[in-house]
Amino acid sequence: MTRHIRLVVNPSAGKGRALEVLPHVAGRLRDGGAHLEILLSRDFAEAHSMTRRAIDDGVDVLAVMGGDGMMHLGVNTSAAAHRSGDKRTTLGLIPAGTGNDLCRGIGLDPRDAVAAAAVIAEGYIRAIDLARVGDSYVGAVIGTGFDALVNRRANQMPWPRGSIRYAVAVMAELRVFSPLHYRLTFDGEIREQQAMLVAIGNTRSYGGGMLICPEADPYDGLLDVTIIHPVGRLKLLRLFPEMYSGTFIRDPCVEQLRVRELTVDGPGLVGFGDGEMIAAAPLTVCAVPGALPVFVPG
Repeated sequence: MTRHIRLVVNPSAGKGRALEVLPHVAGRLRDGGAHLEILLSRDFAEAHSMTRRAIDDGVDVLAVMGGDGMMHLGVNTSAAAHRSGDKRTTLGLIPAGTGNDLCRGIGLDPRDAVAAAAVIAEGYIRAIDLARVGDSYVGAVIGTGFDALVNRRANQMPWPRGSIRYAVAVMAELRVFSPLHYRLTFDGEIREQQAMLVAIGNTRSYGGGMLICPEADPYDGLLDVTIIHPVGRLKLLRLFPEMYSGTFIRDPCVEQLRVRELTVDGPGLVGFGDGEMIAAAPLTVCAVPGALPVFVPG
């Protein structure tokens, strides 16, 4: 039987790179005789409507192509449908942005949209875990401290474009940052403490490849938590490049935990997940094992 694939694209993703590679992506998706529809979204609201309609229409495959925002949208639309019992549609992820951390976390090459399309065409499906905060789902990492403030600042910056914007935001936020007060509840334990950040990972990275939770596994049913305890600004700046290799976890200021549920509270704290604003504290983050079938490399 011919598969029906509906591809929702953010054409501005990756500074227009999405449109450049779209013909090649379409060709790979049509491999094997699949019926392909391509929809170009003009904004987030239209992309949300398009993904929702794909689920309602019961297409075999909803593929989303763009940056972290499109991946987050696809995950949430699909996970909500599966949670309600509508399991007709399988999600495919095609990276074409600058971060692509969820794609990286499930084994896709974050720089190769055509290879991701080939993964969908090959048809190997596996159910991944998600993190849930209220009615929202996060595929990659939730940041709640210095990282969240950097994310918010980066999202507000019109320039520079691309991944360098995150580094610029780090430097700008570092000038005014001081440790934050946290009230953490996990596995029956309550902590009151100061910290630079508390990151909760379903997968390993955020910020375009920063391995903030280097041991996180989206198939183990658990959340990895990284806490950076109070340090000076220069120390935090030194740790920043080590996050790309994951070696920062060797520093005594870094603590790692593995939990099923974590509540984060504290004055002024906000949560950013998959690069998007999720909610202000208090945040209760739960692991949802095997929440969503997606196409992954076989």
